[in-house]
Amino acid sequence: MSNADPLVVFTPSGKRGRVPAGTTVLAAARKLGVDLDSVCGGRGICSKCQVAPGKGSFPKHNVTVSADALSDWNAVEARYDDKRGLKPGRRLGCQAQIRADIVIDIPPESQVHRQVVRKDAAEREIAMDPATRLHFVEVEEPDMHQPAGDLERLNRALLDQWGVGPVAASLPLLSKLQSALRRDRFRVTVAIHEDHRGRPRLIDLWPGLYEDGLYGLAVDLGSTTIAAHLCDLDTGRVVASSGIMNPQIRFGEDLMSRVSYSMMNEGGAAEMTAAVREAMDTLARGIATEAGIDAAAIVETVVVGNPVMHHLFLGIDPVELGQAPFALATSDAIDCAAADLGLSALNPAARAYILPCIAGHVGADAAAVALSEEPWTRQDLTLIVDVGTNAEILLGDRSRVLACSSPTGPAFEGAQISSGQRAAPGAIEAVRIDPATKAPRFRVIGDARWSDEPGFDAEVTGICGSGIIEAVAEMRMAGILDASGLIGSAEQVGSDRIEAEGRTHAFVLHRAGDRVVSVTQGDIRAIQLAKSALYAGARLLMDERGVDRVDRVVLAGAFGAHISPRHAMVLGMIPDAPLDRVTSAGNAAGTGARIALLNRAARAEIEARVRDIHKVETAVEPRFQEHFVAANALPHATDPFSILRAGTPLPNVSFKRGEERARRRRR
Repeated sequence: MSNADPLVVFTPSGKRGRVPAGTTVLAAARKLGVDLDSVCGGRGICSKCQVAPGKGSFPKHNVTVSADALSDWNAVEARYDDKRGLKPGRRLGCQAQIRADIVIDIPPESQVHRQVVRKDAAEREIAMDPATRLHFVEVEEPDMHQPAGDLERLNRALLDQWGVGPVAASLPLLSKLQSALRRDRFRVTVAIHEDHRGRPRLIDLWPGLYEDGLYGLAVDLGSTTIAAHLCDLDTGRVVASSGIMNPQIRFGEDLMSRVSYSMMNEGGAAEMTAAVREAMDTLARGIATEAGIDAAAIVETVVVGNPVMHHLFLGIDPVELGQAPFALATSDAIDCAAADLGLSALNPAARAYILPCIAGHVGADAAAVALSEEPWTRQDLTLIVDVGTNAEILLGDRSRVLACSSPTGPAFEGAQISSGQRAAPGAIEAVRIDPATKAPRFRVIGDARWSDEPGFDAEVTGICGSGIIEAVAEMRMAGILDASGLIGSAEQVGSDRIEAEGRTHAFVLHRAGDRVVSVTQGDIRAIQLAKSALYAGARLLMDERGVDRVDRVVLAGAFGAHISPRHAMVLGMIPDAPLDRVTSAGNAAGTGARIALLNRAARAEIEARVRDIHKVETAVEPRFQEHFVAANALPHATDPFSILRAGTPLPNVSFKRGEERARRRRR
């Protein structure tokens, strides 16, 4: 290479090198390992290789760019600009030739591995490297003197033009290959799935240049709800999100009741498998309709869930998970055809990837949370709690990561609550109670105003998970509820919002005609049981690490972003810690699924990482029951929660004496 050859500097990567004059920008980028996208392979028809050439002097790079550093605008660029338009100053990298020293910027939308920023408590970037990508190829026409099948010539073209293949093709795809090739002079766009193990498969193909996009579905298959994100596999953008209730609830609200259903009813596991697969398929169709795309454009899905959900979705009887030693059928990641899982709404050749499980009670959802939050990168000891029907808990730092699951039940998601409902318009999501007057005010989903603000006229339909957490915590801070979890009488509390319900009491949040939304003593007990299981699981991991305090707490879960750290601490859901060290990560399991969908390397990483995570089994650990009992109090029976109390006074009230008097009168 001569020093007389032009020097090209690519930004933002900073990669540089000399190339012969006349080399296209795209060819130079490939030679220097620069991240520049192209689907059409340099034919000037896809526009993904757009670049922004620099002008003038660049002292940092010791380069001065002359006006003729690139070749003149050519007919291909002019045609593209006329039909679709190029942004001012942009050139097509496959057409513009380098003639002199130049600095060229690769805009974010032209990068293959472009970055997608996740906006949450810990802002982070996801490097785009999806397993399924589009490639435009020109295939040699058949020649009777050189006999080869269309698939073989397609594979030869893929290797020559893209360095990909050979690809495996299913019989249905083989049946459409010949007609697709001949409809546009043997030019086709192919969707190829190449996983992190390097196994390329043909997913679909279209005559000519296909530009309608490919999509993937990241699914968090929870015990109570199924949440899905539809992602553009080219940009990483979430184009639609949706969720539905898990229909398996009718077989049991908690995991063990579903395992019991399988044990007690012949064909019960198959019945639950059919129910969840049908729901997933319905969800996929609905989210595609919402996004305005053809569901057949969904070519890939990543699914995470706890071990029981994992097994039932895969069609595996979870009976072994209901008894020690809680053996999984497999803990490895699963890569299979989506059609094998009953997902008929997706592309017929779509692929499915299920993250690995950590252990018998710590599943692919916990692995997804770990992938999202990366506790192994943290210097401070971090407790990560994925709040749900079955809570996944991680505790770790750079030295070691521990994991366990805790059977919290569905109360945190609004189930088993007297006025409970899923998070939907009309549901109370936030509550404040005046400690002096005991008057409540609240906010509902779908209306930003508080109930005591002018113009509030929302129809209140119930209370969701975040709402019940705040309501119970506010009742404790207002002296309506004592440390044991007992609601005082109207006389004891000094509020006519307390209504007797047999031997117990309820606190009325809202009344409109016949509709009453209240917090009952049964609701309090359900929250106590759920939060005690959550706290006990966290304490077990802390015992394993030999610590009484953690440096940081991260609340995850579908409603993790909506839980107030202060209210969670008042309930004693989590160990005592400074409130400014308690953050929310939203649906971290869903985010982990999205990361695995959009980045092949992330799949390889989590498969390696789960082998190093130490699992603590709460079901056979005797200390779990000790921690559980102590955690029934609000916030705790033995831990003074001194950090919390320093900034949040909790009334020292007790209503047991009144309860005992009432019992004596009833006798």
